Amino acid sequence: MAESDGGEADPGAGRRAAGGDGASPDPPRPQRPHLTKSRTISVSSPSAAAASSVERLRGGGRESLLASRSTTAPLPPVDALAPRRLTVAVAVDDPSHASPPNGGVLDRDWCYPSFLGPHVSRPRAPRQQQQTPPAAGRRNPSSLAPPRRAPLSQREEEKRLASVVKLPPLLGERRPLSPLPPPQPRARRFDLSPYYLLLLLVVTVTSSALAFWQWMKVLGLQEKIRSCGAANAADSEEETLLVSDPGSGFVSSANWNFVPMLALVIPVFLFKYGDQLRWNRADSVRTRGTEEEVPLEKRIAYKVDVFFSGHPYAKLLALLLATVILIASGGIALFAVSGSGFLEALWLSWTFVADSGNHADQVGLGPRIVSVSISSGGMLVFATMLGLVSDAISEKVDSWRKGRSEVIETNHILILGWSDKLGSLLKQLAIANKSIGGGVVVVLAERDKEEMEMDIGKLGFDFMGTSVICRSGSPLILADLKKVSVSKARAIIVLASDENADQSDARALRVVLSLTGVKEGLRGHIVVEMSDLDNEPLVKLVGGELIETVVAHDVIGRLMIQCALQPGLAQIWEDILGFENAEFYIKRWPELDGMRFGDVLISFPDAVPCGVKLASKGGKILMNPADDYVLREGDEVLVIAEDDDTYAPAPLPEVHKGFLPNVQIPPKFPEKILFCGWRRDIHDMIMVLEAFLAPGSELWMFNEVPEKEREKKLTDGGMDIFGLTNIKLVHKEGNAVIRRHLESLPLETFDSILILADESVEDSIVQSDSRSLATLLLIRDVQSKRLLSEEVKSPLRQNGFSHSSWIREMQQASDKSIIISEILDSRTRNLVSVSKISDYVLSNELVSMALAMVAEDKQINRVLEELFAEEGNEMCIRSAEFYLYEQEELSFLDIMVRARERDEIVIGYRLAQTDEAIINPEEKSEIRKWSLDDVFVVIANGD
Repeated sequence: MAESDGGEADPGAGRRAAGGDGASPDPPRPQRPHLTKSRTISVSSPSAAAASSVERLRGGGRESLLASRSTTAPLPPVDALAPRRLTVAVAVDDPSHASPPNGGVLDRDWCYPSFLGPHVSRPRAPRQQQQTPPAAGRRNPSSLAPPRRAPLSQREEEKRLASVVKLPPLLGERRPLSPLPPPQPRARRFDLSPYYLLLLLVVTVTSSALAFWQWMKVLGLQEKIRSCGAANAADSEEETLLVSDPGSGFVSSANWNFVPMLALVIPVFLFKYGDQLRWNRADSVRTRGTEEEVPLEKRIAYKVDVFFSGHPYAKLLALLLATVILIASGGIALFAVSGSGFLEALWLSWTFVADSGNHADQVGLGPRIVSVSISSGGMLVFATMLGLVSDAISEKVDSWRKGRSEVIETNHILILGWSDKLGSLLKQLAIANKSIGGGVVVVLAERDKEEMEMDIGKLGFDFMGTSVICRSGSPLILADLKKVSVSKARAIIVLASDENADQSDARALRVVLSLTGVKEGLRGHIVVEMSDLDNEPLVKLVGGELIETVVAHDVIGRLMIQCALQPGLAQIWEDILGFENAEFYIKRWPELDGMRFGDVLISFPDAVPCGVKLASKGGKILMNPADDYVLREGDEVLVIAEDDDTYAPAPLPEVHKGFLPNVQIPPKFPEKILFCGWRRDIHDMIMVLEAFLAPGSELWMFNEVPEKEREKKLTDGGMDIFGLTNIKLVHKEGNAVIRRHLESLPLETFDSILILADESVEDSIVQSDSRSLATLLLIRDVQSKRLLSEEVKSPLRQNGFSHSSWIREMQQASDKSIIISEILDSRTRNLVSVSKISDYVLSNELVSMALAMVAEDKQINRVLEELFAEEGNEMCIRSAEFYLYEQEELSFLDIMVRARERDEIVIGYRLAQTDEAIINPEEKSEIRKWSLDDVFVVIANGD
């Protein structure tokens, strides 16, 4: 067994106890550490006798009473421990020290904390007991033991001491300590559910009502018996009444008064019994004091709170129960204080609850007090009911107002998210649905419904029959997506957020994952607005064939380059992408099967065919096919028309082809282009310029990004700076809104200047447009002052400053170079267009047009991708000298046929004296006189 003090044991004590060799002297006892000693019961020789009796009872007739070494008793089982009671390990030493002189504390009784568990003894070699007689001069513990036969009273004392003090086993019975048994699992707490409380309450009310009813009925029977006892003839009638009335048994019994009392006591007894049962079960599995006792009031309040929180109709049920209790208790009270029947009393109680003015007719003090009490309770009940009804109505109206109700629509367009492009997008969708009388557009965004409706109302646009429904919610939550009938929408548009490009694309990816997780599936396709071209493959990988992406930055960047190389192309793209004029449509015409594309080109009086969707190649769109291509079964025709129901094929018209002028397209010359600002996709724009420009061209990059950092960003974007063959990069560092920085540049020598929405302010439309507009005005002013022409040095400048002269000078400067400004807000468009000092690009509006067009027909995205690409077919502006002679009279169909000799498709024109181009003219057969200053819009192969 383990030593209680953890120190060295006395080896001589073991020999003395075992009757060892008496010749060996007693070795000195080692010094004990100064530890806190346990309190030990100190006894005299009778106590030693008692210890001997206990030993005899436990170990049988052994010679040795105790082991000479100090031991610690094993811990009792956990189940035997009383709650909140410390277990004291008592060490028993050599009997020679049974009566120490230090007040009953043995020198070997060292304390070991019981909460640390059993003390692990050191391994020692087992000792064998020897039966040799004790040596002279050595103390024999057996000689000090009392006689084995102790008196009966002493045995009782020994048993009492043995029940308190656990003596260690003998040395021969020594065995390793067993580990503590695992703690018993705590029994499940017995809780009174709210249903049980409700049942007790109902039983209480019912028992009380029954008790009072029986009591009043017995009183009535007694009164009848007393009234009938005077007449002898009433004896037979009394017997008949007692026999026929169920309450006669109570009258004849002397213990009928205990029945109401018993009915009232039963519910209380049940409640108390259930509560006591709960605590009995809890006390049987826990240690005393480990759990704080919760008062009954708090437990009842907690259960009521849980009941009201977990059940939606708890308030209504509580109000109904309170009303029933009020009517029942009021009816019993009225029945007790008035002479009316019980049912009549219940009816009166209901009338008092329903109408508080009915109690005015009551006579007598008792009925009046009871009626006033019932009426007061009725007013409280009805006030509570009105509050609940008002809250329910307000909650429902608030749910409608905040956009929490479900949208029950089919074949609608769903827009997920909110951005500054939403206004233009709604406008284009409304125009697209005008021909069918309007449609339904549902907007789901993480904004308040009232704010969304207010912002849409500020647009001041007539939606022409299209309904716009706003709902507040998150596109990442399936419940919110189901609320807007996402599975029944014909198209879903995911707008980019106002965050930076990476965060916006990450959010778009999470929205696509949510859409693919809709169990009901999706009927329509998904159009996702992306901010970075590098993130497009990942979104397409997740969405699969349902996904159509429109990369806003890439589209605008490519369009800006095309507009810089061909002035006026921005207005052409606005006409084609928007639904206000002509746009792309794809449709199947079986009557055109077997016809050459050259004949199909002039078969539509109200449309311009420009491609074919090939059924044999899985729906691939072939732009600008050859004239000898024959349409096959299943092929569809791509046209530019006013609307999808405004064109149809007609018989072939008569065409006068004539002679095509022999004018060759001039070769490309090196150009000098300036980029003001830095975009995150500027490396893609540089690669597009590399494909379009002639060798020897220069690209000046003027922004605030350090030169070393620029090269690192371009390299990280995947561009090989040293692999550029057509253009040369020239880096200049400066701020585009500071005049002295701009004056350091040769602004008058650039062929084209592109003012980009800088990456540092692209999150704020107002700041971006303000910066672009300020840069535009500063560049034009510097250019106008550097021009040495006579028109700039006009007398108007000498007579003083004139606003019109300043505008005229900048317009003249615009004739020398082209400035393309990236404008994000449509309100800034008017400021630029009025002055006519710059060709412009309206980014948000063009992106919204592209999103609306792809939402109406996902196939159009293939057309836009090819037209925006640096290879393949592109949209160009050609001079009239390529197709006609000066003052030649031709129809538009004649010019279309002539252009086919150059493998080009003419889709529109712009006259010299007008500022706007006409796409898909109405009277294509009308003959008119053309000028060489006119220009034509064509789709040509850029190779």
